[in-house]
Amino acid sequence: MFTIVDFNNFWSPSGGGVRRYHLQKMAFYEKLASASPDAGVRSVFVMPDSKTFTEVKSNSLIIEHVQAFKFPGNWEYRFIWKLSQVEPVLAKYRPDIIEVGSPYILPTVVRRAARRVSPESKLVGFWHADFPVTYVGRPVAKKLGVGIGTFARKEAFWYARKEFKGFDCIQASSKEAMARLRKNGLPDPRWIPLGCDIQMFSPTKRDEALVQELKAGCPERLTIFFPHRHCNEKGIDLLLGAYDILTQKLRHEPAIVFAGTGPSLPLVEEAARKYEHVRYIGFVNSIDEMARYYASVDLGLALSSWETFGLSILESMASGNAQVGAAAGAAFEHVTESGAGTILKERTPTALADAIVELYHSDMAAMKQKARAYAEKFSWNDCFTRQLELYRQIRK
Repeated sequence: MFTIVDFNNFWSPSGGGVRRYHLQKMAFYEKLASASPDAGVRSVFVMPDSKTFTEVKSNSLIIEHVQAFKFPGNWEYRFIWKLSQVEPVLAKYRPDIIEVGSPYILPTVVRRAARRVSPESKLVGFWHADFPVTYVGRPVAKKLGVGIGTFARKEAFWYARKEFKGFDCIQASSKEAMARLRKNGLPDPRWIPLGCDIQMFSPTKRDEALVQELKAGCPERLTIFFPHRHCNEKGIDLLLGAYDILTQKLRHEPAIVFAGTGPSLPLVEEAARKYEHVRYIGFVNSIDEMARYYASVDLGLALSSWETFGLSILESMASGNAQVGAAAGAAFEHVTESGAGTILKERTPTALADAIVELYHSDMAAMKQKARAYAEKFSWNDCFTRQLELYRQIRK
């Protein structure tokens, strides 16, 4: 049986894109077995957990829970980093493909474990986070200057090459990220765009009662749903800073619904207390509820310059929302390739307010149609079918 084993320390029970990727991947392999009983493919997800046990979902899907170190504080992330955590899984399954989705320590540990107990396995990575740019280069440049930031980014890519040494390929879901991997010497970058559940996220999920509630008696009131992590990376500082400017330019208070959590949550809660039409609804567990909010607002914001694919961007676009997009990363790719939005010219509250007003006063009906049409090009089935073909090519 063709067996794939996935390791990823970016997994979190309340995580965003990485969690969605693995949940959809597990669903794909369960459906594949049902639709094609003779497919002969098995997916094993190694989940960092509080204890070790095996969860057999079906003949084609197994979850190996591995006891792992939990980060202190409110984080829900756990960290697999020892050979003793990895070797038993690899010895049990002798997989054809081992995928590693996080770049810190784990790729080296998996490579060493595979060499010892499953040397025939092929190693692939998934570039879920463009960490040399996102978490190293840009933050260091902002604090210490461009020169030191550039040096730090180069060192981070050196570390990435060291971690993924000996891997057969690295998958990336953004063309920009893939080009950067190639430029910095990572092994055989391959483009695997992620997907979107276009049945779940759809303009048909629009709830007129919610629309009227958010408009609050003002039909022209701008409405925005912001379900992203509450941190400056996602543009929370820009949006909160732009609120009063938007109110002045629009001549009404826009309605903004914040969902989720993050280090800037106190600022969001403060804004919700201060402004009548700003609300915070907490962490939304229900996908149906997410789809309802997406489809019931006027436009979406994709303000992070560091997205490697931007699942939430595609979900918003599938729901019929044009976007104000960052000038780099997946947000830039999605907005420019779809023609369904405008690009943020500068990362300032004033520039954001100008971009939102420009988009709001454009031909929104046409923009919404373009957003939906673009999102329909991506599906999870296409994503994992393409990925499985890549796996088989590598294994030959």
